[in-house]
Amino acid sequence: MDCYHGAVKQLITRIDDELHAKVKAKAAAEGRSVNDLVAGLLEAAVREDESPQEWHRRMVAEGKAIAFEPEVPPPGRKQLAELMRGTGTAVSEALDWTRGER
Repeated sequence: MDCYHGAVKQLITRIDDELHAKVKAKAAAEGRSVNDLVAGLLEAAVREDESPQEWHRRMVAEGKAIAFEPEVPPPGRKQLAELMRGTGTAVSEALDWTRGER
């Protein structure tokens, strides 16, 4: 990835040792320099011309994400209510249980 357009400026920032180690490990795992990785992350962070949908399409194209298209559209509110008819309080009780309200 070529992140440099024209003149190059040096950016100095303070990060803790744990984050630095993670950045170095990620760069090494991707076969990139720390500088290239960080420059790419900063460039992506300030990119304004890309909607979330465009970003996802780009990530799919780059092989960094997968596209998921459901085979059928999700149920509407009325259809969902009909599907849930007869379930009683089981779902609410299960949610209460997982939240520690036993």
